[in-house]
Amino acid sequence: MNWIQQNTKYLTIFALAMLMALTRSDHFGSEITLPDASLAVFYLAGIFTGGLASFAVLLAEAALLDYLSISQFQVSDYCISPAYVFLIPTYAVMLFAGRWSAKYAQLNAKHLSRQLAYLFAAGSIAFVISNGSFYLLSGKFPEMSLMEYAGRVAKYYPDYMSSTLIYSFAILLLTRFVQAIYIEKYKLA
Repeated sequence: MNWIQQNTKYLTIFALAMLMALTRSDHFGSEITLPDASLAVFYLAGIFTGGLASFAVLLAEAALLDYLSISQFQVSDYCISPAYVFLIPTYAVMLFAGRWSAKYAQLNAKHLSRQLAYLFAAGSIAFVISNGSFYLLSGKFPEMSLMEYAGRVAKYYPDYMSSTLIYSFAILLLTRFVQAIYIEKYKLA
């Protein structure tokens, strides 16, 4: 067994942590930044590592990146409120959906569609948790009804989901192709 095989989980967490570090500064992206990949990172961590230790590492990284963005790079602290703690269940939903969908590991339409179904459901639940807690606990919407808030927030749902789906699907396809090539190479040898 070579060094890469022995350290696959550590390398995977490192790669996912780098993806989050490169994208966490902007939810939806801009001309100069990529959209946030945090939801996809937690989902993929569930698939590839499945461990609570990786969840803790990525959660600590997310908090550190937010702190540094606000304190050092003048990123707005608008989203920091008592609702911030609800990012823990938001990301936990993504990690556990990844763990549940990890059993669909073959490179075929059936397995990929099942993984994407888990991802879509988890992303939708994560959206409700993060935005619902922000509405209820941030103190920024005292005069706004739940229906009015939901109507205003609904326009963000497609962007919220699309970046998560794109990152996850691209990485799942890439890893499945690499695995297929690796398996085929060593079958022929």
